Amino acid sequence: MIADSGLQTGEVGELLLAQGKLTPAQLEQVRRRQRRLNLPQHRAIVDLNYVSEEDTWRALAQVHRLEFVDPTALELKRETLELVPLRLIFHYHMLPVGGDADSLTLAFSEPPGPMEQGNLRLLLNKRVKIVLATPSAIHAVIKKQFGLGAETLQRLREERGGEDLEREIVFDVQEHGTDSALEATVSAFVDQILQEALRLRATDIHLEPYPNAIRLRYRVDGILETVPVPAEMRQLHAAVVSRLKIMAGLNIAEKRLPHDGRIAMKTGNEEYDLRVSIVPTKHGEAVCLRILGRQSLLLDLGQLGMEPEQEQLFAQLIQLPQGMILLTGPTGSGKTTTLYAALAQANDEGRKIITFEDPIEYQLDGVVQIQVREQIGLTFASGLRSVLRHDPDVVLIGEIRDLETAEIAVRAAQTGHLVFSTLHTNDSISAVTRLLEMRIEPYLVASSLVCSISQRLARRICRHCAEPDPDIAPSARREMAEALRLPPEEVRAWRGRGCVECNQRGYRGRIAIYEFFLINEPVAELIQPGVKTSQLREAARRYGWRSLREMAWLKVQRGLIPIAEQERWTRSVDATLLPGAGRAG
Repeated sequence: MIADSGLQTGEVGELLLAQGKLTPAQLEQVRRRQRRLNLPQHRAIVDLNYVSEEDTWRALAQVHRLEFVDPTALELKRETLELVPLRLIFHYHMLPVGGDADSLTLAFSEPPGPMEQGNLRLLLNKRVKIVLATPSAIHAVIKKQFGLGAETLQRLREERGGEDLEREIVFDVQEHGTDSALEATVSAFVDQILQEALRLRATDIHLEPYPNAIRLRYRVDGILETVPVPAEMRQLHAAVVSRLKIMAGLNIAEKRLPHDGRIAMKTGNEEYDLRVSIVPTKHGEAVCLRILGRQSLLLDLGQLGMEPEQEQLFAQLIQLPQGMILLTGPTGSGKTTTLYAALAQANDEGRKIITFEDPIEYQLDGVVQIQVREQIGLTFASGLRSVLRHDPDVVLIGEIRDLETAEIAVRAAQTGHLVFSTLHTNDSISAVTRLLEMRIEPYLVASSLVCSISQRLARRICRHCAEPDPDIAPSARREMAEALRLPPEEVRAWRGRGCVECNQRGYRGRIAIYEFFLINEPVAELIQPGVKTSQLREAARRYGWRSLREMAWLKVQRGLIPIAEQERWTRSVDATLLPGAGRAG
């Protein structure tokens, strides 16, 4: 076996190369990163995302002739975890995964040196067997068993000599303000909340107070996930909110009114903006943080998830001299990301771009951005009139909410401006009928609207644990075959099994599904008072229009999303389930 060939620590890359999991070119890239950042080779491999964390750590274990374990797959009992003091678990970032009266099996994320092993034998007074586990798996078990922030509380307990922590924290916060130890604890806990959100690639953080606990949740790939938090953190909630207010430049003394602010933060080479919203509740102030990654602005059209023909069409739309392009979809469907990617492509020296937003989510160099302030009369409609006097070539309107804004946008699209905006409708074709319902003249809609695009964000299958889905329902197979014009036996679907890389979810990241409705001349002629969506849909299909559901089936066939996600975003309500449905009278 390779493990018996005398490999040393630095040869993880060579082992993965021999296993066919790294190419020679990738290994050279790993070595360059290793030298430049002075990293261990296995860390450089995972940073570059060439090999999964699990495969890399299995190779590391083989190199060191150690057993590899996955603590998340073990049913660790509380008594096993209590065999090692909590401070040692946090200090060494390790877990006891087995043991008896004389020996312990400890899972480390990095192979400990002889001195560390000797220290552990003296401290624990037992024989120690070392095994390896991935850092993500150890982190996940520690978080599940002890809660996020347990390490900072443990440090505070030690600094206070094991006093009654809960009573002392309440006393400090309510009557004497925070002492230095408590202030450090609060800052460390806030940092942990933010770092964990970035590690999970969360888009939102929710911190909610209740009588005897606080609930911490992250929105990951569009779904809220609860993160365990030690019960004692309830006593720190007011101090945590105050810390966030200070970071956002808000008034910490005002606890009766809602607050809104922003926090700028940097991790490594990546910068983030946090949009802070704080509202008063019965048991304290609830916090919602929206994470806006500035690196999202670097997305080119090829990264959005459009099909090749959609991407080509979108690139052409961006270069039009005038007209209106609408993006539709529910909140959180990625409309803003698509619009900013479009503006980034349109942003050149020969065009002036002005945006009018509420709020401004990202800051774009070379683009004039204006924040709506309705409390002082700066609405979409009033501001848009002024914007058009600034000689823009491209205008982005955050949202068309009323008739006045819609009328100005339509007129701008007819007078030499390329207008981008969003509209809340269920699909791309409904944008036309929505504008008509807002009492925009049909001839204005027909002559100004160039394209309506509907989109949704679906969770992407984790590429590290993707496997064929053998349980495709016959009805789904038939519909998929019809939508993709394939024989039923050629229909394929995948799902995520769940692994360390995706935190056992089976999903990692999201991908957009797009539905394009191009207004050509024959379709424009149909835009008359009383036109039905079904008429427009029928005409559009003759010219290649494909529904959101059909585009989702295409992503299922390609192994990008599972059938469950396709159904979640494109299924319709079964009206026959309503009481009395289908009965006359």
